[in-house]
Amino acid sequence: RFSGTFVGNTESTSPAAAPSSPAVAAATLPAVPTIPVVPTIVGVPNTVAEGVLNPNEVKPPASGTRKARVLYDYEAADSTELALLADEMITVYSLPGMDPDWLIGERGNQKGKVPVTYLELLS
Repeated sequence: RFSGTFVGNTESTSPAAAPSSPAVAAATLPAVPTIPVVPTIVGVPNTVAEGVLNPNEVKPPASGTRKARVLYDYEAADSTELALLADEMITVYSLPGMDPDWLIGERGNQKGKVPVTYLELLS
């Protein structure tokens, strides 16, 4: 059986020493405001921070876009990816937190993830 006291605790733990009402208990505790923390990346929808990427909701960065030449045909596995044809030119950029083996590729108004190994990055 535990005595209700801890080593180094000189205060009594008897019910008489405890505050008698929630208002008294709240008044004796330090008021510390709590702010919910939500991980976000500036300029990127929360879907990217949560690991679900919808390239159609992502805007290209103001700088950091590059041209790339496609080396091989690539068939998109789902709607988040962009199908590629060998020798075409596309614009690519990366997003914070994105898998480094993939980039966002744009061709006209089409946008999607593309594998880096299928590209020759140009200046």
